[in-house]
Amino acid sequence: MNTEAEQAQRHRSRMQRQKAVVDAAIARADKSKGLLVILTGNGKGKSSSAFGMAARALGHGMRVGVAQFIKGRSDTGEEAFFRQQKDIIWHVLGEGFTWDTQDLARDKETARKGWAIAQTMLRNESINLLILDELTYLLKFGWLEIDELLAELQNRPAMQHVIITGRAAPEALCAVADTVTEMRDIKHAFQAGIQAQTGIDY
Repeated sequence: MNTEAEQAQRHRSRMQRQKAVVDAAIARADKSKGLLVILTGNGKGKSSSAFGMAARALGHGMRVGVAQFIKGRSDTGEEAFFRQQKDIIWHVLGEGFTWDTQDLARDKETARKGWAIAQTMLRNESINLLILDELTYLLKFGWLEIDELLAELQNRPAMQHVIITGRAAPEALCAVADTVTEMRDIKHAFQAGIQAQTGIDY
């Protein structure tokens, strides 16, 4: 049997080795730039993760922009909270899910008008963090060309961070991103017949 002192020493040795690895990785990370973060996948939590980063950025005194595509409701908990904060610009650019609107021409026009607003935000040097929520659907439906999006991302202010959320992010977008996270459901309450819950789902 190992004594507690021996166990403590082995633990200390492991942690010292781990610290050396972590410290070396931190030392190698010597670049600074505006990041492009993609949050995609079929699972819950993409927008919620983005809004968590928005809260973090505001806590550091940064200016945040939010452009919400597809979604048309303005009664969500995140919007109610963030609109009370200074240093945030919030645009709801959609009119609801496409199965609700059922009007292709109108959906296309709404999407293009929303994209025009997002373009102004991508060119605004005062916005430190920009969330393009559910933008991937515009690409999926063919309402926005990937080359047009990539050009705007390439030409944005050098230190502007951009977070894009939505399912089915295309490979070309993921390829130029700095960080890509794919969410997947293991279980979801809605699949068991439980309605969307205030404070959890909206």
